Amino acid sequence: MKRFSLVPTLLLIAFAHAGGAEVQFNRDIRPILADICLNCHGPDAKSRKAELRLDSLEGAMKEHEGVKPIVPGKPEESDAIARIFSGDKDEVMPPPKYPRQLSAREKELLKTWVAQGAKYEPHWAYIAPRKAALPVVNDAAWMENPIDRFVLARLDAEKLEHSPPAENGALLRRVTLDLTGLPPTLTELDVFEKAAAHDFEKAYSAAVDRLLASPRYGERMALDWLDAARYADTNGFQGDALRMQFPWRDWVVKAFNENMPFDQFTIEQLGGDLLPRPTEQQLIATGFNRNHMLNAEGGTIPEENRTKNVMDRVETVSTVWLGLTLQCTQCHDHKFDPLMQRDYYAMFAMFNQLSEPGGVDKRFGRKSYSDDYDKLYSVESPFITVATAEQKAQFEAAVAVGQKADTALFAREAEFRPAFEQWMHELRTDPELLEKRVTDDGLRRSVNTVPLDNLRDYKPRQLLNLFLKTQPPWEPLVAAVRDAQDAQDRAQYTMPLVMVMRDDKPRETHILLRGNYETPGEKVEPNTPAVLPPLPADVKPDRLALARWLVAPEQPLTARVTVNRLWQMFFGRGIVKTPEDFGVQSPLPSHPELLDWLAVDFREHGWNVKRLVRQMVLSRTYRQNSASTPQLTALDPGNALLAHGPRFRLDSRILRDQALALSGLLVEKMGGASVMPYQPPGVWEGMSFDKNRYFQGHGDDLHRRSLYTFWRRSVAPTTFFDVPARQVCVVKPMRTNTPLQALITLNDVTYVEAARVWAEHLAVLPDDTAKFRQAFRAATAREMQPRELTSLQASLDKARAHFAKHAADAEKLIANGEAPRSASLAPAEHAAWTTLCLLLLNLDETLTQ
Repeated sequence: MKRFSLVPTLLLIAFAHAGGAEVQFNRDIRPILADICLNCHGPDAKSRKAELRLDSLEGAMKEHEGVKPIVPGKPEESDAIARIFSGDKDEVMPPPKYPRQLSAREKELLKTWVAQGAKYEPHWAYIAPRKAALPVVNDAAWMENPIDRFVLARLDAEKLEHSPPAENGALLRRVTLDLTGLPPTLTELDVFEKAAAHDFEKAYSAAVDRLLASPRYGERMALDWLDAARYADTNGFQGDALRMQFPWRDWVVKAFNENMPFDQFTIEQLGGDLLPRPTEQQLIATGFNRNHMLNAEGGTIPEENRTKNVMDRVETVSTVWLGLTLQCTQCHDHKFDPLMQRDYYAMFAMFNQLSEPGGVDKRFGRKSYSDDYDKLYSVESPFITVATAEQKAQFEAAVAVGQKADTALFAREAEFRPAFEQWMHELRTDPELLEKRVTDDGLRRSVNTVPLDNLRDYKPRQLLNLFLKTQPPWEPLVAAVRDAQDAQDRAQYTMPLVMVMRDDKPRETHILLRGNYETPGEKVEPNTPAVLPPLPADVKPDRLALARWLVAPEQPLTARVTVNRLWQMFFGRGIVKTPEDFGVQSPLPSHPELLDWLAVDFREHGWNVKRLVRQMVLSRTYRQNSASTPQLTALDPGNALLAHGPRFRLDSRILRDQALALSGLLVEKMGGASVMPYQPPGVWEGMSFDKNRYFQGHGDDLHRRSLYTFWRRSVAPTTFFDVPARQVCVVKPMRTNTPLQALITLNDVTYVEAARVWAEHLAVLPDDTAKFRQAFRAATAREMQPRELTSLQASLDKARAHFAKHAADAEKLIANGEAPRSASLAPAEHAAWTTLCLLLLNLDETLTQ
C-alpha cells in the first residue's frame, strides 16, 4: 500500500484540536480511511469486503444483514466504531494481521467524528478552489505579497518565527539559478549589491524582471517540462533507434520565453492540430503526445504497441494536468479514488483516433561523413517535415544540381539504351549471369518483369545504374548523378521528421478487460472522469475539447496542480508533497488556503506563468535565509511550514551548466539538434549489444547547456544523476546522495576541464589571495572568511608540493578536455590551481542553492 509522510497532516490536526475544534472529514478522517480502510472498503466494487463502502456517507450508512456501520451522532450504535474498539481478534477492524493499525488517537478521532454527525465532504481536490480572505497575522510589516500572509499565519499558529532575509549575494544566486539555471556573474553581483545598498526592494525587483526576460529563463523552465513530457532523442526498448523530435523541445523553450499563457500552452500541445488552420508551430506543439517510446523490435505486435502508446498518453495527461493516478484504473476501478475503469477508457477514446501503425514505419540512415557508420533514425506516422530556410535552400539547390546531372545523363539515352537492353536480355536468358551480376534479391526477382519503356522509373532506374557503373563511357555521368543524390540526402537528413498528432483514423473504443488489448469489452464514448465537472454538452468530445476543459474555470485540478509544481521548483517541495497525486491518499496541502488562492489568482490573471513565478520569488517567504535549527529540523524536516528559505542540492544538469559558466566555457547557442558532449567509452555499446555507437561532438558541442545533451532512453547521459530515464512521465524530482555522484563532480571530464580552464582565467590575477577571493565569490556569491582563506591556501600549497614532485600527474590532469591550453602557465602550477577550482566546484555551498 502506498505511504506518505504524515508530518504536515499531524501538525494540522494537532493545531486544530488544541482548542477542541470540530473534527473535519477532509483534514482529520479521510487520511485515516485512505491509509487503512479504503483498500477493502473503497470505490472498487470487485475488491470490496462485506459490501461495506466507507468513502461515501451513503455507503457507510447502508444497512447490511441488520448491521448499521455508521449511525451519525450515535457512535454507540455504529458497528464500525464497535469493531475498531473491539478486543476480539475475529471482530476488530482492521484485522490484527493488517500491516497498518489504528492508533489510539485515530480511534478517538473516528469516534468523535461519528458523535459529531459523521459529516462527509467531497475530497478537497475535487472541489473548485476559491480565494479565501487573507488571514490576519502578527507581523504585518514582514509581508511582501499574499503568499507571505498565508505562510505567516501558519507560522503564527505553530508559534514559530520566520527567518531573517538571506544575504544579498546568496539571494541573487538563489533566484538566478532558479530562473535561469545558471549562477550570476561577478558583474551581476556587483551591480545588484551596489543598487541594493540604496534601495533593496527596487534592486531585487529589477533583477527578477531581468532574469524573467532572459532567454536562459525558457531553457531552465523547459528542463522540468521535458521530464514530465518524457522527451528523449531515441525511441527506447532494445533497438532504441534515434529520433529527431528536438523541434518540439525548442517550441517549449520559445513558449516559456514568450510567456505563452498556460491555457494556450495546454491547448496547443494537446489539440493544436485540431485548431482552425493550425500553423506549423501548433502542429509541432502536439509532439507532446508523441514523445512516448516506440517499439520496433522483431516479433512485436503492432496493435499491442499502439494500445500502449494510447495508454501512455492518457496517463501522462492525467498526471501532468490533473495530478490523478488514472493509471490505476487501466485494469479495474480505483482502490481509493472515485475513478472508474470506464473513466480511463473514456479518456483513452480521445487519443485513440490516430493513424499510428504501432511500430516504426519509416527508417532513414543519416550518414556520418567522418566515418563509414550510418546512424539509423526512425519515425512513426503521422509526422511532418520541419526545416529552416537555410535547410530548404540547401535541399532545393541539391535537387537542382541533381536534375541537371540527370538531364545530362539522359541526353545520351539513345547511346546507352541499346547496350542496356542487350544487357537485360542476357540477364533474362542466363540465370547464372543474373546470379553473378545482380546480388540484391529483390532486384533480381524483378529482372524478368520490369518494363523498360521508361528508364527513369524506380525499378528500371536501379538496373540501369547497375549497368552504367560498369560502362566507362557513361560512368562519369552516373557518378555526377550519384554525387548530387548524396548532396540531396545530406540536406534532406538534416530536416527533422517530427511526429505529431492527427485524428485521421476513427476508431471505436472499448474497455479492455484487465487492460488487455485482445479482450475488448463494453464500448465507451470519449469523455472526461465522471467525478469532475462534465464537458460542455454542445462540443465534440475530442482532444481539443479535452484541452479546453482542462483549463476551464470550473476545473478544480489543473490550476492547483500547475501552481503546486511551480512551487516545488522554487521551494524544493510542493504545497502538496505528491505533485503526481492529488487523490485521497495524497497528504493534505501544507497551506491549503494558499494553494487555492494562488490557483484562482493564476487563472484570473490569464494563466500568466511569469507573473506567478514573479509572485513566488518576490515573496519574503522565498527571500528568507535558508539556515535552520536543530529544533526546527526535528519539528519540520522537510520545511513544509516554510520557517526558513529553500535549500536543496542543485539538479545535476544545472550543476554541469554552473561548472561550464564559472569556467567561461559555456556556449549559449539556443536550439537545434541535440549534441553529444564527453561520455566514457563503451557505455552505449555495452547497453545495446554493440549496435549503438556514441559519436562524441567537438568544439561548441562539448560545452552547450545540458538541456541540449543527447538523451538516450536506455542509458541517460552519464554526467547526470537523479534524473528520470525519460521513459514515462515524471513530475517529482528525485534527490539522493551516493558516492557515485561525487565521483562525477570530481572526476568527469566536463568538471575537470572546467576547473582547468577556470584556473587559467584566474592566472591573470596578481596573487593567490586575489585568485581565491574572485573564484570563491563567483562560486558562492559571498566573500570568503579568513579561516576559509587559510584552509584553501593550505590545500593549494599541498597540491603545489605534490605536482612539483609528480610532473606526469600534472600533465595528465591538465590534459583533460579539448579546450585549448595556454603554454605560458607552468604545468605544475596549472595543475595545482585546477585542483583548487575543482574543490570549489564541489563545495557544499556550490552544490546547493
